[in-house]
Amino acid sequence: MRRPSLARAGTMFTALAATVVLLSGCAATTDSATDASGVTSGLVGKQPDGGEPTSGGTLSYATLSGISSLDPVNRQDSGATGGSEMAAIYDLLIRYDTDAKEYKPQLAQSLAVNGDNTVWTLKLRPDAKFSDGTPLDADAVQWSINRYLEKNGLQTQVWKASVADMTSPDPATVVFTLKQPWNEFPIMFTTGPGMIVAPSSMATGTFTPVGAGPFTVEKFASQEELVLAASSTYWNGQPRLAKLRFPVIQGEQAKLEALHSGGIDAAYVRRSEAVHNALAAGDIGYIHTVSLGTIGLINQREGRAASDERVRKAIVAAINPAVYNERAEDGYGMPGSDMFQSWSQWHGTVAAAGYDPEAAKKYLAEAKADGFDGKLTYVGSNSAETQRNALAYQSMLQAVGFTVEISYSPSITDLVKRLYADHDFDVAHGGFSVLEESPFVRMYGNFHSESPSNVLGYKNAEMDQLLAQLQTAPNDADRLAVLEKVQTLVNDTAPLATIGAGKVLVTWRKNVHEITPSADGIMLFGNAWLAADSGS
Repeated sequence: MRRPSLARAGTMFTALAATVVLLSGCAATTDSATDASGVTSGLVGKQPDGGEPTSGGTLSYATLSGISSLDPVNRQDSGATGGSEMAAIYDLLIRYDTDAKEYKPQLAQSLAVNGDNTVWTLKLRPDAKFSDGTPLDADAVQWSINRYLEKNGLQTQVWKASVADMTSPDPATVVFTLKQPWNEFPIMFTTGPGMIVAPSSMATGTFTPVGAGPFTVEKFASQEELVLAASSTYWNGQPRLAKLRFPVIQGEQAKLEALHSGGIDAAYVRRSEAVHNALAAGDIGYIHTVSLGTIGLINQREGRAASDERVRKAIVAAINPAVYNERAEDGYGMPGSDMFQSWSQWHGTVAAAGYDPEAAKKYLAEAKADGFDGKLTYVGSNSAETQRNALAYQSMLQAVGFTVEISYSPSITDLVKRLYADHDFDVAHGGFSVLEESPFVRMYGNFHSESPSNVLGYKNAEMDQLLAQLQTAPNDADRLAVLEKVQTLVNDTAPLATIGAGKVLVTWRKNVHEITPSADGIMLFGNAWLAADSGS
């Protein structure tokens, strides 16, 4: 098995706000058939030979948006929403090697598993310590993970459903005993639980970002910039970069212009047209593609119109991914109704129940005959880009007989509250960004009946059973078989409208070397360096 081969030899609201910043305002990105790379995941472009690595300099990386907290418990910890920034401060216990497609030790020295994937033994590096000089030992790891769970970090629900016990037989070892077999358990250490915060971070009662990563915090001005300085105590040696800077730049075209002019050295680009333009211009970097990157969220809670399965099926059948792609994404998206498209290793033989306007009209007529008035409220954020999303939904739904009122929230915070706290919507635009490296985590968070991240209000005992089977599947073939059953159940119950996959490009100037991708678009900068500037 590829991904689980590692070392077999040896508060919630803030997080959801970050998720909506990523998903509700951004169209999914460009199809490998229409861009200049033909790559769905991996490095793109020709990287010039920079010669021998050099030390010094500041690398500036404009991520998707500014962050308001450096505490892993307060954020969705993906590459789009603070994951790269936090990994630079705290490191990751485990990283995902995107070339080898397997998990590898990072801050940890090793991670070994027993024969049935229920007991995982983490060994810590003897030379690892926090930037304040305190030891990164088993007690510190347990303290950090327990704090993450107590404060309901985004991965808490999956962790508590999966981990029965965490013990330390000695200061260099932490043993995790699972409730059921899970051969992709290492994915948890590539994200929030694997970002180890020093116990001294709470010495004053107010959180201070103290980690064991390659950089320490020099300046943090929320929504302006984050500046990090190289740590002389890093376990892998002092980083080659003197500083790592994360400036806040609004607008993806503005990021590309800054990149090409030399104002920044790297940029996170998600919108379809911007990704296409960057690849067409010959920019280099790393592409990260996810399934269910663009979806129509359908609120099926009791009292909402879509609690009626016929209404949900009418919504799904009314949505034409190709039309949405043209109207909202300028034709550069990855449209399709399958949860996992043909490029994905999880693409199976079960086709989606997608666009079918005649079926949509039939389902809607049946619901109206039983008293449904045909009215839906679409909720989105108030920007030019997201208004295009809203109008695309409205036109497609009204074409089959719905009446759609668009309600724009004045801010992302208001939108998050309306979707995730108040559940005051019928339809909205979003994405689940299901990872190729481990589909279970995002599938569980978004579909399980008891998940607090389940914005759909979807409660289905059969889905819960399938998710349990997905987690315990011993190999990729069994995992794929479960996901085919999931597609079948989604066809039958219509919990969401799948519109397309999503592609992200992290692009950098040609004098930038050895940025290391990990899972979920998180980029690691411990080995990065800058050659003499040879232009963008």
